[in-house]
Amino acid sequence: MALTLDDVKRIAQLARIEVDEDEAHAVLAQLTKVFALIEQMQAVDTRGVEPMSHALHFEGEGAGQPLRGDEVTERDQHALFLSIAPQVENDLYLVPKVIE
Repeated sequence: MALTLDDVKRIAQLARIEVDEDEAHAVLAQLTKVFALIEQMQAVDTRGVEPMSHALHFEGEGAGQPLRGDEVTERDQHALFLSIAPQVENDLYLVPKVIE
């Protein structure tokens, strides 16, 4: 998709962004590069490539996101928080009904 200077000015107007002539030329150059990259990426054959569930999810030795150990690091303050709550019943906070 080839953008023109008029397209950039129209987009800026729709976005309520004021751009002068020099800025419009700079934005046109940047957007042209972005669209060229998108076209290049769309040209890649991805048949047979399974989607990943997460950008950091992949197989292999030492691969993936390192996770910290699941350990309790804070002391239990449940009783303290309940003691300063306005209303409590059966160790639960009571809150006013806001939607009927």
